Amino acid sequence: MGASIIPIAAAVRTTCPYCGVGCGVKATPMADGALIEGDPDHMASRGRLCVKGSALGETLGLDGRLLRPAIREGGHLRDAGWDEAIGTVASRFAAIIAEHGPDAVAMYVSGQLLTEDYYVANKFMKGYVGSANIDTNSRLCMSSSVAGHKRAFGEDLVPGCYEDFELADMIVLVGSNTAWCHPTLFQRITRAKELRPSLRIVAIDPRRTATCELADLHLPVKAGTDVWLFNGLLSYLARHGAANEAFVAAHTAGLDAALLEADGCADIDVVARTCGIDPRKLLEFYEAFAATGKVVTAFSQGVNQSSAGTDKVNSIINCHLLTGRIGQPGMGPFSLTGQPNAMGGREVGGLANMLAAHLELDQPAHREAVRGFWDAPRIADKPGLKAVDLFRAIEAGTVKAVWIMATNPVVSLPDADQVKRALARCELVVVSDVSGATDTAAFGHVLLPALGWGEKDGTVTNSERCISRQRGFLPSPGEARADWEAICQVAQRMGFQGFDYEGAHEIFDEHARLSAWKSSEAELARAFRLDGLVGMGREAYDALEPVQWPVLRGREGTPRLFGDGRFSHPGGKARFVTTAPRAPVHKTGGEFPLALNTGRLRDQWHTMTRTGKSPRLAGHSPEPFVDLHPHDALLAGVKEGELARVSSRWGAVVARVAHSGGIARGAAFVPIHWNGQTASDARVGAVVNPEVDPVSGEPEFKHTPVRVEPFGVAWHGFVLSRDELDLEAVANWTRVCGAGFVRYELAGREAVTPERARALLRATEESEWIEYEDKTEGMLRCALLVDGRLQACLFMARRPDLPSRAWLGSLFAEGVLSVKDRATLLAGRAPAQGADPGPTVCSCFGVGRNTICKAIAEHGLTDAAGVTACVRAGGNCGSCLPEIRQLLVVVRESLSVAH
Repeated sequence: MGASIIPIAAAVRTTCPYCGVGCGVKATPMADGALIEGDPDHMASRGRLCVKGSALGETLGLDGRLLRPAIREGGHLRDAGWDEAIGTVASRFAAIIAEHGPDAVAMYVSGQLLTEDYYVANKFMKGYVGSANIDTNSRLCMSSSVAGHKRAFGEDLVPGCYEDFELADMIVLVGSNTAWCHPTLFQRITRAKELRPSLRIVAIDPRRTATCELADLHLPVKAGTDVWLFNGLLSYLARHGAANEAFVAAHTAGLDAALLEADGCADIDVVARTCGIDPRKLLEFYEAFAATGKVVTAFSQGVNQSSAGTDKVNSIINCHLLTGRIGQPGMGPFSLTGQPNAMGGREVGGLANMLAAHLELDQPAHREAVRGFWDAPRIADKPGLKAVDLFRAIEAGTVKAVWIMATNPVVSLPDADQVKRALARCELVVVSDVSGATDTAAFGHVLLPALGWGEKDGTVTNSERCISRQRGFLPSPGEARADWEAICQVAQRMGFQGFDYEGAHEIFDEHARLSAWKSSEAELARAFRLDGLVGMGREAYDALEPVQWPVLRGREGTPRLFGDGRFSHPGGKARFVTTAPRAPVHKTGGEFPLALNTGRLRDQWHTMTRTGKSPRLAGHSPEPFVDLHPHDALLAGVKEGELARVSSRWGAVVARVAHSGGIARGAAFVPIHWNGQTASDARVGAVVNPEVDPVSGEPEFKHTPVRVEPFGVAWHGFVLSRDELDLEAVANWTRVCGAGFVRYELAGREAVTPERARALLRATEESEWIEYEDKTEGMLRCALLVDGRLQACLFMARRPDLPSRAWLGSLFAEGVLSVKDRATLLAGRAPAQGADPGPTVCSCFGVGRNTICKAIAEHGLTDAAGVTACVRAGGNCGSCLPEIRQLLVVVRESLSVAH
């Protein structure tokens, strides 16, 4: 969506809805959307935005929005008023509870919710329904960190702040493609490295990702072997005099048992062999860690998303506790949160095994304190079902009603086809979402239209414990309402008191007061405190500046925790946790020889319901792909650029084979983002195994045994069209959002004749049709023009190497096509004086690979700064800089060969 030149209201300071960095945004409402800029006054980002944040203005349209409640009857949805929809949810929830008990109902929520939504949802379920069957998609990304923090520190606490990355002398990035998944934080790291080249960067990741391009050392560990590596480091530190004995003696417990286990990894050669890395590089890492006082070890999904995720987290924390590198500037373990409010959800007890305000569900005094504060009729007295178990219970029929909010589990959960079976059997599925066309909404009996980013109002908490306001700057569309309002209305209809809030500010005040409730009592003491934010009215809440908790007085935040050596365990000591190395539960071999790793792409988010609307974000990675080592591709009989089926014992996807050069033999990588609306067969969650960490319940997204085999088709092709097309009969398709058109990548088994092409593109007698067919080569090229403007075009051939989509796509911005454009249209090549920019590299400025390579060659560019100065690429979010550096090498090598 473009933005008009003249603003219709003043800029509003808000917070980005994507990753856990929590960047500040300045949004200026325009007549046709919003102008999006970084907020220079926000402490987390200092005016920076990544390409996804910069493109937020393109995602605000109402196409595909759920704008009014709907109820499914006889397999068909019909519009309903809010009163009927709320009454249906409340009465059916109440009836199921009355007949089967409170544990027969559940909620499954999301890190996309605001803290106020999360708070009300947990109060409703745990305090009034009386069941802890409320879990969140944060279970899928951050629950191992939560469990690791609680075991080590006594509370779910991230001790450091982003400034520590700039103050450190060594940064270890473990299982984190920071360059793509937390881009603005990576910019800060990059800038710190430029100002201080002695800053040492170590990347520990099975893949050679964009992040590794900045690293001084890359350790490509075999998936699942992190505990071996960090147990080995712990043993090395203890044996080489790197322990801070005074700190350990005064402020920790449990070292002897942890060291006894870690000493089983004392042999560097054995650890290196187990981890699949060069022993010299492993020793280099151990020596550097031991010799460097200011070390930050940041970890993300590569650590968390494992059946041993919690132990991986604790093996990292153990090394920092042994050396006393925690609580001081420039040092500490640092969990990089996946979602914008994964931490805010944890503050209010968003997981099924937690209570609000960091109180413990298994502690009677804590339960009674929360029940008393809420004046609730009951309180959940046992943990609820974690995400994977919850949907198993739904399929088994023990959970008979589920309310799903702001998440798409049919795409995102492991063994996702099981989720489909579960929802198909469920008596009542309520879906609150901004979109009515998600894979999950297709199973909803009641659909409730929710406010989206730019419309809703509340707070989020980022990875460094910074509470920020998300402020609305757009009107509420249709009949959409805040999620907390929908929950409150259902609660009131069920006869529950305590849900009569006048606004989000009242919910936040109750949340802050609960954090301070009896906090001076020893058995309820915890670090999470918002005392200084208690009592804010609407005006003060609206003006709230970003602040890091705990906030004990005067709205002054706390950048770092544990500086005094006191932790949240009874007695105030941190605990070393014994972490026994163990391999992933499901082994590769035989029928499934490859280990599948899944993860995010640079320019997309979750299941694409937001980012999929932006043409700018679609250009970099427009299709699902499977990244393979060329040797494995050869063994599987698949070729780069062709389609392949990736199968496990749980399901399968179809993706195009790619060779990034960054993946080891025996491994495969498939992105997580495609859903049933954007691709015919690419929900990778259906492939992922449902094994979970026994402590955290987090699934094993990084290691699923799979096989890869050819997906045979007779032809490959693509369509660009101003209108949506029906392609269900095609063997494989991907839908991509373009600027003024929709792009479909296709592959089929039945020949497409010119007659079928005319029907597909909806040609009429009034439209102009041009075509070129070569039956010998199996080639067909067609174009449909209406009033001289390009309406649609189709290109197909037996081979997948088809004409450039970028240049053809640019013709949709033209008026009446020129004679020259018509002459070259079916050739798929730009006119001689024009230029095909090639595949997108820099999404911020729309700069293609060909443009960058040409600039490098013609101007003799030698570094990324030169490329930025010449063609702007890399000049905004910096996510494309690793790719630009690779192109610099490729072009220089090609020029040297040519000469």
